[in-house]
Amino acid sequence: MTESKTYSGSCHCGNVRFEVTAAITGAGACNCSICGRRGWLMTSVETSAFKLLAGADAQTDYQFGRKTTHHLFCSTCGVSAYATYVSNGQEKVLVNLRCVDDLDLEKLELTKYDGKNY
Repeated sequence: MTESKTYSGSCHCGNVRFEVTAAITGAGACNCSICGRRGWLMTSVETSAFKLLAGADAQTDYQFGRKTTHHLFCSTCGVSAYATYVSNGQEKVLVNLRCVDDLDLEKLELTKYDGKNY
C-alpha cells in the first residue's frame, strides 16, 4: 500500500495555490464535455485532504448541466486546478493532477471514465 504524501500545486500564475494529502497512484481521465476539452487527469479526495492556501477570491465558478460540480478556475490565467462536488451527500474535491508539483504523471495508472454517456 502506498503511503499518503502532501503535494503542493497551483494554477499557472500562482494566484491559486493548494496542498493535497493523498496516496496518488492513479489518475482518472474523463471524456465528458468539459474534462475532454480541459485535458484533466484527476483524482478525487475528501475535503479534509485538500487545503486551499491562496486564491479563494481569485477564482470564477462555472457550472453546467445538473450543476452538481463547481468547476473553479483562476480568473487571471484561466487554469482550473481543482473542482468541488457532492457525492452521496459528502463534499469532495477533484484535483487536477496536471497542476500538482513534483508528480510524475507517466507513472500513474490511468482509468478512463465515460462521462460523455453518464
